[in-house]
Amino acid sequence: MSADDVTGASTAAFAGQDSADSDEALVDRARARDGSAFELLMRRHNQRVYRAARAVLRDEREVEDVMQQAYINAYTHLHQFEERSQFSTWLTRIVLNEAFGRRQKVAVESRVIVAAGADEPAGEFMSSLTSPQPGPEHQAYAQELRHVLEEAVDALPEAYRTVFMLRDIEGLSTAETGDGLGLGEEAVKTRLHRARAMIRRTVSSRIGEPAAGAFQFQAPRCDRVVAFVLDAISRR
Repeated sequence: MSADDVTGASTAAFAGQDSADSDEALVDRARARDGSAFELLMRRHNQRVYRAARAVLRDEREVEDVMQQAYINAYTHLHQFEERSQFSTWLTRIVLNEAFGRRQKVAVESRVIVAAGADEPAGEFMSSLTSPQPGPEHQAYAQELRHVLEEAVDALPEAYRTVFMLRDIEGLSTAETGDGLGLGEEAVKTRLHRARAMIRRTVSSRIGEPAAGAFQFQAPRCDRVVAFVLDAISRR
């Protein structure tokens, strides 16, 4: 078993502790300065937080920085979480705000102008995904196609990439996506439709695994983000 496997196993074991506790119960404990409760919240939601940040930023170092700051912001403002929405939705809004702020800062500093891509003919994307026949080369093939999908998503204009990542990669509902991005549901549906069409010809005939297999936030990185945030909030 590799070191990553060991770390992944320990992370999964930790995430399984107190699994019956709701997010709201863990938030209550975290408000009372229970660091283990906030750690569990981070590990429970790290995949979504990563994908939300990754939808806006392409630089992996920037993504981790944004994740860490977003968690610190969330911990600092836990008293403002009023449970009118799910904790995951509230947390997604925080990380998106942080990511957009970071992207704007980087854009100003570097004077980078990202050209928007042209619309492609309309068409369903997810329904076109097919799985190859099992075989000895399946794992390598699937890994290669995940990279193809990630590159295709990265090439999308930001307005479409963020919606695609949150809806088709992370699996948020239309309402949750709109809530996180400040969009109406019809706008979300329109952007998702266009995003799928833009990447259809690039990946639809080659994809081997469901889109949910892309943009994985692996255990070692999870541990690194969690350790950084726990250290930062312990100093407060």
